[in-house]
Amino acid sequence: MIIGRKKELKLLNKVYSSHEAEFLVVYGRRRVGKTYLIREFFISKKCKLLHATGLQHGSQKKQLKKFVEAISETFLDGVSLEAPKNWDDAFGILHKQLSKCQEKVVVFLDELPWMATRRSGLLEEIDYYWNRNWSKMPNVILVACGSSASWLIKKIINSKGGLHNRVTHAIKLLPFSLAETDEFLKSRNINLNQKHVLSLYMSLGGVPYYLKYIERGLTAQQNIQNIFFAKEAPLQEEFSKLFESLFDNADAYIELVKLIAKRKEGARRAELKVDAQLSSGGGRLSKRLQDLKEAGFIEENIPWGRSKGEYYKLIDEFCLFYLQWVNSQRQKQFTQDYWLNQSQRPSYYAWSGYAFEAVCMKHIDHIVRALNIKASGQVSAWRFIPRTKLTEGAQIDLVIDRNDNAITLCEIKYTDQEYFIEKQYAKNLKKKVEIFKEKTATKKQIFLAMICANGLKRTAYSEEYIDGGVVTLDDLFCRID
Repeated sequence: MIIGRKKELKLLNKVYSSHEAEFLVVYGRRRVGKTYLIREFFISKKCKLLHATGLQHGSQKKQLKKFVEAISETFLDGVSLEAPKNWDDAFGILHKQLSKCQEKVVVFLDELPWMATRRSGLLEEIDYYWNRNWSKMPNVILVACGSSASWLIKKIINSKGGLHNRVTHAIKLLPFSLAETDEFLKSRNINLNQKHVLSLYMSLGGVPYYLKYIERGLTAQQNIQNIFFAKEAPLQEEFSKLFESLFDNADAYIELVKLIAKRKEGARRAELKVDAQLSSGGGRLSKRLQDLKEAGFIEENIPWGRSKGEYYKLIDEFCLFYLQWVNSQRQKQFTQDYWLNQSQRPSYYAWSGYAFEAVCMKHIDHIVRALNIKASGQVSAWRFIPRTKLTEGAQIDLVIDRNDNAITLCEIKYTDQEYFIEKQYAKNLKKKVEIFKEKTATKKQIFLAMICANGLKRTAYSEEYIDGGVVTLDDLFCRID
């Protein structure tokens, strides 16, 4: 049973029910469940499913051998076929079988970027056979899938060659939301309250492959201990494996992610250019930042009200957790209560603030809905970095610029209990709003809202300053379809 993918299932049903040929591209970060979604959906339908998977670092000869094995298994009851010499011959064999079929046929090219080795000519053959033959066959559904989002976007979706405008539908498969994660766990009879699910989400993200390691009857802390810190823990070596599976020059991407992670408030492009010692606009730095962004590891921010001055933040929960708690301790032997002890320390709450902020950025729709903002608008972060020590700086976690002549400024706070606004923090809030108004010169109405995991304690200060609303875990766990 496919859990938590209602929007994607609706689109897949549309593709399956179509009376015309369909060319679907499915992309998203590794481990997010792309293969499972496509296989499980079409296996449940009345159709033939050819599932051919690319081999990472596999030669063209090996790719072709595996491809014809998939053809044989799907159409010829496993009869041995001679391996073709090239992709033209391979697709010729496939086309011969497709021409005989009256029923729906799904050609699922899984991990296509791995399949398309250098100078293989694979994309040219897909272009030829789709445009000349398969696009005219109403029973054919071609699915191109892969974890290298940037490759699929550039080579297929935004192709300037023969595949230009040939894709009929695209699915960017994202990790589960909090609500979908809760639904996934409940489907496995794992019943945890919101605090425990949030703790797991802040360490694993909404990645189904990681979530499958959560065990019933254990707390969030116990599960995290087993998944990351126990002897032979399943995700202890996952960080490097993840990047090696996505990028050819994995070490360079890991270096860049680590540099961005060091700057919790966000790393400016100029800083990364110096620290990573990479070329500037149009060069390696631009490409790697774009690749990381499309893979969902980082987000690019341009401060509200400006057209340049971009900076980058690490927003992947698994990477944030790994770099903070696992990577720096890898040479050590962890005790059985290691994570329980760490989760009681002040450093844990400092890290949780950044991790919770990353979670909130993935639930913007939930936040806007909870604040009852009906007007459309733009969402961004904002910060002012003073050039001298005599000037005060300020940072706003989330700015919702509305088209009803108002702006909602959101502060994001993670605490185990209700958040309490004390006198000094109230003064800081007031100063932030003043600096924002001064530096942006906005004339719009300003509202101040709080996003607090466990709610906001009602005090004189909260009553005075928080007029834009309060968002809690109940709001973030709400299902939005």
